[in-house]
Amino acid sequence: MKKVIISVLGEDRPGIIAAVSRILFDQNCNIENVSQTILQSEFGGMFIVSMPSELSAQALSEHLKAGLEPLGLNAYLKDMIQTSPNSGVADAEPFVITTRGPDRKGLVAHITQVIARHSVNVTNLQAVFKGGNDPDKNIMIYEVDIPKDTDQQQLCTELRQRAEELGLSLSIQHRNIFEAINRI
Repeated sequence: MKKVIISVLGEDRPGIIAAVSRILFDQNCNIENVSQTILQSEFGGMFIVSMPSELSAQALSEHLKAGLEPLGLNAYLKDMIQTSPNSGVADAEPFVITTRGPDRKGLVAHITQVIARHSVNVTNLQAVFKGGNDPDKNIMIYEVDIPKDTDQQQLCTELRQRAEELGLSLSIQHRNIFEAINRI
């Protein structure tokens, strides 16, 4: 079976996942992975889907459009390149970088430039900006994979310097430690 990745965007409401999954089921597709979130009042979902060989990506895209546009939703479909699960990923350790501080333009850009310069991959990013200057209300959590051959001391030094320039506090912890400390 070939695979596609589908993104669905639109104003949030009950039934979006049901509508998408019904269209996929009706086309004999299987949802292999899904991640969805709501940012403010907007729904965003990504689906990795295996589809039968007799179904073209164009045909599936048309079915999604016909079923979702009346609901005010947009669907985008892209063929997936078949690779092994770990291809292109260096041997890495999972870490969590957290910043706190007043919101302003460029915070994500400045922090991620340092991260990228060290060939660190951001696997998940949560940014919650509530506005104002209260440092406890503006938090960014970057889940990253740091290659084992990365100079972690240099990475941490550069991240802390950049955070200080931006008026942010920054912490970096191995994900296992972060999860143990922040266990719900």
